[in-house]
Amino acid sequence: QANMDPNHRDRIAFARICSGKLERGMKARLARTGKLMGLTAPQFFFASQRQLADTAFAGDVVGIPNHGTLRIGDTLTEGEALVFQGVPNFSPEILRRVRLEDAMKAKKLKEALQQMAEEGVVQLFSPEDGSPAIVGVVGALQLDVLKERLSGEYTLPVSFEMSRFSICRWISADQPADLEKFMTVKRGDICRDLDGDPVFLAQDAFSLRYESERYPAIKMVAIKEYHVAKAA
Repeated sequence: QANMDPNHRDRIAFARICSGKLERGMKARLARTGKLMGLTAPQFFFASQRQLADTAFAGDVVGIPNHGTLRIGDTLTEGEALVFQGVPNFSPEILRRVRLEDAMKAKKLKEALQQMAEEGVVQLFSPEDGSPAIVGVVGALQLDVLKERLSGEYTLPVSFEMSRFSICRWISADQPADLEKFMTVKRGDICRDLDGDPVFLAQDAFSLRYESERYPAIKMVAIKEYHVAKAA
């Protein structure tokens, strides 16, 4: 979660220890990337109080400060190539463009949206044609939460605009050439998600069905398993 302490703009990932022991200062392997990260300041949380966790055991929940390295569904190990089934990404029901009242804060908005997406508040899609980013949510309440947090934590008053798209599908193909051709032809309808994976946006169910029939080599799925493509 971002901005738990507004004075320091910190970001905390909460993790449950499933087995073994965590010791402050140890290095752990992030299964998604295969890279090591130092656990220099794991913390216990007691209501609004924090305490450094010198040691923690199976069953404990600790907060790990990081700068966007950890995401929902990640697995940390002492070196094993161990991957738990991650939390899947579901296709959002609502797609909106974020309208910023002060255009001079566009860079700040981009950073804020990325942090909110890493936290799981919304899904973020960056169009290949360079147009403004699109946020995806399952319900309208998430838009209210996003608007309130952008205003309160980042001083970014925003509003939301209707998008011409209503359906989102992750795309892949057995042959890279088929995927590249589809993405080139449909460039105005292609985005990248937070992990950089390609996404096809359709205006409605008819358009989705029409394009899937025109390009049978393209696989379009509504659920993306978090670790399938990224696990080491």
